[in-house]
Amino acid sequence: MLESLKEAVYRANMLLPEYRLVTLTWGNVSAIDRASGLIVIKPSGVSYNEMKPSDMAVVDLDGNAVDGTFRPSSDTATHIELYKAFPGIGGVAHTHSRFATVFAQAGLDVPALGTTHADTFYGAVPCAPALSDDEIAGDYERATGFQIIRCLLDRGVDPERVPAALCQYHGPFAWGADADAAVTNALILEEVCRMAWATLRLNPNAAIPQALLDKHFLRKHGKNAYYGQPEK
Repeated sequence: MLESLKEAVYRANMLLPEYRLVTLTWGNVSAIDRASGLIVIKPSGVSYNEMKPSDMAVVDLDGNAVDGTFRPSSDTATHIELYKAFPGIGGVAHTHSRFATVFAQAGLDVPALGTTHADTFYGAVPCAPALSDDEIAGDYERATGFQIIRCLLDRGVDPERVPAALCQYHGPFAWGADADAAVTNALILEEVCRMAWATLRLNPNAAIPQALLDKHFLRKHGKNAYYGQPEK
């Protein structure tokens, strides 16, 4: 199981440069095996051109190294807190993709403006407030995770219906059922951020009608969803 999860996380990480969601080594993807409580994540600072499945780092939910020769991503503690808080997610992706990071640096939510957004995100993608000086000076990465969690809970946002958030001045985190789903949501987030940026320049008052938001999200994710093909 661990070797197959390493392979899956490696492949998901390699999608980041393929989808142009990262520059240099600015990003990471992880996945969790819920049965064992072990997390596989990209090693810190290792070039995508040189990375192999065997290089993936393995940690437990306390952040202790379990397997691997490389130090895990510096964002590992953020991933851990998300897994602890949201048991329905199985993968997390963090990038500094351009347009999502623009919204994060501006401290703005990504508003739901059209059906492309509504197909994946059931409402605005929230931007968690900036950390305090004490939080930055302390356990910064863990505090980042706590800030995302607080933001979603305070706003009543379901992390399985809005599978992403921004961190002010930092960038986006996305998640999903597994590592591939997390990367897909990170890619969709970047695209809707790009669309939102352009849309708001043309019409600062743009917004999707609630009925259309409901229709597009629920036809894919609701209990009576009918988008796509039925499972065999």
